[in-house]
Amino acid sequence: MKNVLKLLLMGIAYLAIFILGASSGMIHPACYAYIGAILPLLFAFVYLYTTKMIHGFGAATVLNGFILVLFLLVGEADTAFIIGIIVLTALSEILRYFLGYNTKKGIRWSFVPLAYSFFAYTLHWWTDTKGSLAAAVEEMPAGYDELMKPVIDNVPMLVVMLVLTVPISILGMKLAEKVLK
Repeated sequence: MKNVLKLLLMGIAYLAIFILGASSGMIHPACYAYIGAILPLLFAFVYLYTTKMIHGFGAATVLNGFILVLFLLVGEADTAFIIGIIVLTALSEILRYFLGYNTKKGIRWSFVPLAYSFFAYTLHWWTDTKGSLAAAVEEMPAGYDELMKPVIDNVPMLVVMLVLTVPISILGMKLAEKVLK
């Protein structure tokens, strides 16, 4: 029962990081689009603690499964997100299996796909640009859609941020390892 409560707390912490990332869009659409590259610095702490409780299959599944279920319940999960989060979770679990559930190498490298989880949430900007812009007109302040368009069109910057996510996720995991010894 104690571990279930701890896992629930990790799920809530993971959700809070997602909410932080989503809220960054209030600053500027570029923050929302690219903060996924920085969030692994926080995700790493949650994931590392979760792997210490789940010594086999399931650390990534618990975290991303929690997010997926909640987002489905509140209507925030579109097809791109569902597919993205499932693929990233599967990759994370597969890497951890093959590299060792309780090895540093297994935990570190399995974190890399999980680190992209927020990008699965923002993926709709590039898979359904028209729908995303229309939603911005309805949900955001006037002119937000005009700020979004150049961000969406700047694919080279998206590629740079996706590439940067790998070293940032490795750095995040090393920091988490030092802090959570």
